[in-house]
Amino acid sequence: MSKKGIKKKNFSSFKLADAFKQLNLTDLQPWNLDFDPIEPSTFLQERLHRMRCFDLQSYEESKKLVIDALCEEALQSFETLRMWKGGKLEGASTAGYVDYLLAARRRYLEAPMLCVVEAKKDDFEQGLAQCLVEMQACQWSNEQIGKQIDVHGIVSNGQGWSFYKLDLAGQVYETETYAIARMSDVLGMLQKVFELCDRAI
Repeated sequence: MSKKGIKKKNFSSFKLADAFKQLNLTDLQPWNLDFDPIEPSTFLQERLHRMRCFDLQSYEESKKLVIDALCEEALQSFETLRMWKGGKLEGASTAGYVDYLLAARRRYLEAPMLCVVEAKKDDFEQGLAQCLVEMQACQWSNEQIGKQIDVHGIVSNGQGWSFYKLDLAGQVYETETYAIARMSDVLGMLQKVFELCDRAI
């Protein structure tokens, strides 16, 4: 509940049309982000090989095992960043818990909020709806501490990865969807987005 007693809308309740209206969008802009492909480390290859004993297809929680592994790999270069799973996030009129929330590395979660990751079994449309309103909530949280920065988002089902940017003008940019079969591209994109987040702190 907010100070005025008005209940904030949960991120998961948004459909795609609702999310577009919430951000006053009619479409997304193409985002052609330059990045260098990164080959997976031996450690990551072995970890993914060992995951064969898990079902990685049927459930959203299963997909998160793959997302965990790739995000962990890409974050190793950044001493200033920490990923929070299930972190609480609040916007001006929205609230809820985010699958993954990237912020500055400290022992507590606090703005600036830099990037959200939505894990979905297969429904990318619903994942995008949640990602959009969560990015807006991040931007609102950052503004409360006087931080004016772009916010990033990722939607993934473990196999496909799409990357987003919400800029200060309220425009949202979207990359193509990268398949895990092109893992070096996925890792390169992840590291590039995390690098942009690192610079924004």
